Amino acid sequence: MPSTPSPAASDSTAIHVCAALALADFSLDVDMALPGRGVTALFGRSGSGKTTCLRIIAGLQRTGQGFVTIGGEVWQDETRVVFLPVHRRRLGYVFQEANLFPHHDVRGNLAYAYKRVPATERSVTWDSAVELLGVGPLLERRASSLSGGERQRVAIARALLSSPQILLMDEPLSALDSASKAAILPYLERLHDELAIPVIYVSHALEEVARLADHLVMLEAGRVIAAGPVAETLNRLDLPTAFGDDTGAVLETRLAEHDDVYALSRLSFDGGSLWVSRVQRPLGARMRARVLARDVSLTLEPPQQTSILNIMAVRVEDICDDGPDRINLRLGLGESSVLLARITRRSCDQLRLAIGLHLYAQVKSVALLS
Repeated sequence: MPSTPSPAASDSTAIHVCAALALADFSLDVDMALPGRGVTALFGRSGSGKTTCLRIIAGLQRTGQGFVTIGGEVWQDETRVVFLPVHRRRLGYVFQEANLFPHHDVRGNLAYAYKRVPATERSVTWDSAVELLGVGPLLERRASSLSGGERQRVAIARALLSSPQILLMDEPLSALDSASKAAILPYLERLHDELAIPVIYVSHALEEVARLADHLVMLEAGRVIAAGPVAETLNRLDLPTAFGDDTGAVLETRLAEHDDVYALSRLSFDGGSLWVSRVQRPLGARMRARVLARDVSLTLEPPQQTSILNIMAVRVEDICDDGPDRINLRLGLGESSVLLARITRRSCDQLRLAIGLHLYAQVKSVALLS
């Protein structure tokens, strides 16, 4: 287990979590250096260690052997017998359940956090938190009268009003239905776009991770099996994310064109472009798109007279088995862009696919993530 890095030698904004502990039915052994800005997602199956890592950062769980540093400040270090208690750690924690005070209205719930921070130490104002989460119309309502999505928005606003140095979010959407998730995701995107506070976001939902995260840490059985920029990591074939029904590639794109006649917009990226339903954003806007592997078909020749609008020249970069009947492929476009495709083994053999082969990808559907 490495010793605590000196603040002078480390990134002054970075988050470093190093822990090795054995519990009754689970062991954790991680060493994670995380960015000090943006959203970092901890992703993995249930029991992989995501929430345990979050609890260690919060001080709800000791590291065993190891340490936690935030922006060069030591929060835990077992070798130096340093342990900053939870109430002295400048963090906000959003749980799966909102855990609001049911006997208070929304204003009272928010004021509880806001008043605990001395005025001279507040980095998030009342008005900015209320506006950012859109909870102004809810201020006079009792917490017990709110919907699930409204409760979570209030819980996030309350966490922000504690003026945290870091915001921890433990599967905040897992208890919500699909409609509530869709309603709250734009607010989470605003946190990403408008706050300088680093967010560590725990999830087992690929769509949430692809939409919200900048950096991804993938956990399995208490170990880190991959870490890096979200698009780069999700576009790999050697990780568990390549073998689910929602496997797909993430593309960082720019809004390049509107077609008013057909109500379409064109997204451009290194190596190609994609037509999608009309996007109500200005030209030049940066957007993240996701193409599911099951929505990509392949052909050796440029297709003619097809209803598919999105056809791109690609090259085979990697081929991976996915069960007895399916094959996953990583397809390169341009210098850095990637698509993933899932086809039958029979189709792979009929097309005689091999690494390095140039062919054409037809994209049947594109999901806009941000």
